[in-house]
Amino acid sequence: MSIQQLLHRGLIICFLISTLGFHACKQKEKENVKPESVEKEPEMNTSNFKLSLAQWSIHRMIRDEGLDPYKFAEKAKGWGFSGLEYVSQLYEEELKAANHSQEAMDSFVQKSKAESEKHGLENLIIMIDHEGDLSAADEAERKAAVESHFKWVDAAAALGCHSVRVNLMGSKVADEWTKASIDGLTQLSTYAKDKDINVIVENHGGFSSNAAMLVEVIKQVNLPNCGTLPDFGNFCVQREDGSYFESACIEEYDRYKGITELMPHAKAVSAKSHDFDEEGNEIHTDYSRMMGIVKDANYSGYIGVEYEGSELSEEEGILATKRLLEKLLDPTV
Repeated sequence: MSIQQLLHRGLIICFLISTLGFHACKQKEKENVKPESVEKEPEMNTSNFKLSLAQWSIHRMIRDEGLDPYKFAEKAKGWGFSGLEYVSQLYEEELKAANHSQEAMDSFVQKSKAESEKHGLENLIIMIDHEGDLSAADEAERKAAVESHFKWVDAAAALGCHSVRVNLMGSKVADEWTKASIDGLTQLSTYAKDKDINVIVENHGGFSSNAAMLVEVIKQVNLPNCGTLPDFGNFCVQREDGSYFESACIEEYDRYKGITELMPHAKAVSAKSHDFDEEGNEIHTDYSRMMGIVKDANYSGYIGVEYEGSELSEEEGILATKRLLEKLLDPTV
C-alpha cells in the first residue's frame, strides 16, 4: 500500500472516531437533561387537605331566613365541600321542645345521617354549645355540665363523627379556670374514649383564647382523645364589658403564636374569616402564613371553612373563603 493510500485511510479513521465521539457526548448530555415537563411539586397540594363546612357559616340563613338546618348537607355539597361540622345550637328549637329526649336525639341523628349519605359527605364534628360550663368553679355545676354533654357525644358516635367540639369559658380566675378545665375535660374525655370520639377545645374567648394556658390544660388531661380545634380568628382574651363575645376586644393573644402553640394538639382546624380585599385575601388574618403554620405542624386532613362576616352574604363569604384556601393549597388553581 502506498504512503498516499495509508494517509487517506488514516484520515477516514480519524474522521469516524471524532464523529462517533461527538454523538456519544451529545447522547450523554441528553440523558443528564431533566425533562421540561417535570416540575417541583407545590409545597401544599389539595391532596394533603380536604375542605369541610362549619354549619355556623349559615346560621343567619337558618335563624333569619328560615332555612331548614337539615338542608346543611345539601348546601355544603352544592358549594363543593366534602365534610360537615354540625352546630348543636342550630337544632335547639326542635330539641328543646322535646326536652332533648332520646327519641328527639335519635331523630336528629337519623335525619342528619340520611342527608349526609344522600349527598355523599363525611360527618366530622358536632360543635356543642349551651350545655353547661365544663370549667365551672363549682364541682356540682361542672359535673352536671359534663353529663349534659354526654348525649352529644353519643350522637357524634352514631353519626360517624370523629370529634365533639367543646368550650371552656367558666371561671375568670386563672388558677381556678385551669383546675376546673382539667377536671371537666378529663371527665368528658374519659366518657368519650369508649365511644371512639375525640373531645376538642376551641380557642373561643376568655382564658381558652390564651393558647399557652389551653395547651397546659390539654397536657395535664393527658388523654389521647383530648385535643384542640385551633380557630384562626378567636383570640380575644378580654372584652370591654367582660363578656365573651358582645363588646370590643381590649386584649388579644397573638393569633400566629396561638395557632403555632395549638397545632401540635389539633384534631381539626377552623379557618375563620370575616372580610376580604379586592384580591380575595382575608384582611384580618394572613391565610398564607396561617396555612404555613398548619403545614409545618404536619397536620393533614380537613380544614373547616367558617365564615362569620357581615359585609357579604353567607354564601358569598363561604365561597370567598373556599377560593382563598384552594388558591393557597394548590397554587395551580
